Amino acid sequence: TKVGSDTMLAQIIKMVEQAQGAKLPIQALVDKITGVFVPIVMVFAALTVIVWLIFGPDPALTFALVAGVSVLIIACPCAMGLATPTSIMVGTGRAAEMGVLFRKGDALQALQEASIVALDKTGTLTQGRPELTDLSVSEGFDEDEVLALVAAVETTSEHPIAEAIVRAAEAKNMKLAEIEDFESITGFGVSATVNGKKLFIGADRLMVREGIELGALADAGTALGKKGKSPLYASIDGKAAAVIAVADPIKESTPEAIAALHKLGLKVAMITGDNQGTAEVIAAELGIDHVVAEVLPEGKVDALHKLREGGASLAFVGDGINDAPALAEADVGIAIGTGTDVAIESADVVLMSGDLKGVVNAFDVSQRTMSNIKQNLFWAFAYNTVLIPVAAGALYPFWGITLSPMLAAAAMGLSSVFVLSNALRLRWVKPVMIEKSTDLPAQNVQLQMAPAE
Repeated sequence: TKVGSDTMLAQIIKMVEQAQGAKLPIQALVDKITGVFVPIVMVFAALTVIVWLIFGPDPALTFALVAGVSVLIIACPCAMGLATPTSIMVGTGRAAEMGVLFRKGDALQALQEASIVALDKTGTLTQGRPELTDLSVSEGFDEDEVLALVAAVETTSEHPIAEAIVRAAEAKNMKLAEIEDFESITGFGVSATVNGKKLFIGADRLMVREGIELGALADAGTALGKKGKSPLYASIDGKAAAVIAVADPIKESTPEAIAALHKLGLKVAMITGDNQGTAEVIAAELGIDHVVAEVLPEGKVDALHKLREGGASLAFVGDGINDAPALAEADVGIAIGTGTDVAIESADVVLMSGDLKGVVNAFDVSQRTMSNIKQNLFWAFAYNTVLIPVAAGALYPFWGITLSPMLAAAAMGLSSVFVLSNALRLRWVKPVMIEKSTDLPAQNVQLQMAPAE
């Protein structure tokens, strides 16, 4: 049990506060403009006084001072200063209520600029809990014996596919033998010795690497791949023994979420270790625009580079340990909250549930917040552009009207009130998609603040 600042609630609060205090790239532009704007206003106020002293009616000094002071008051850049931080504060707070946590405030702007969403398949598009659906053995091999041997090897692995095979063996009450010489071959599969028999279990590329002819099993694997299943091959003592198919069910919300991302004007890509045929079947089913298949765990960063060709900005969504480098490499890394600690700590945005609908809400909040900031900035600059000449006395030659410092102060105050009121509209933004409640496993997940930049 954790207390005080170590509790998840305390960590979430700190994360939201950090994001709310962040300075977006657009704010740096505003600061530069303000840095030039202030001295220009000072010079303009001085010129206003001089013009009134030279050309103004009696009492010229009174008119000059009133006009000069009015210019300084009405040009106060309060509204410019409030335009960005107020929208960020309200927008990130509302996002947190929707279950979207921005670990880095600048991700709010980067997300709005992204044009491609790259999704890891396992655990993001799918439930991350595959089930064994097919087991075909070569002539001379017994199905139950092969399953028992393969399951014995897979007991050492924590991969979801391995767990599916073990569950299938346990469902048949099989007694699994002890294994020796277990080796995990990253990106290919595993090998071990069971009851004196040497087994290799993995993708077809593992069989090719070991020089094992698949024969008829290759055709069976291709047929399974066309059905959207992931074929896995097993060899025993150098002979192809079986093709095993597992299917990871697509999350119920995934098709709807991908359709919503398309409506937001985004291209959707899928990155997976599945073979090309299986990946394309899944992509066609979900309406995914681009597929990068047969990607090894360490190859996801290279896959992002390919998707980035042409200068596109992209967001990557993942949940596993092997997603961490890609989450850090992407312009915006979005971690599924039910994923691993490493993935969460590498991400810019964390979704508190495992529902892909949170990605849609994150993009929507980002777009609405940036739109709100632009509205505020437009008002702030338009207000100054219109009213500074009025304060200087531009209407006096035509209608004999001047602006008193009191009215100038009131106008300046109203501009700030308008900016604040407009920012507060974000408080009532409704989520584009309602997520299913998914409690985070508090014992496994640690939310760490991103370092300030």
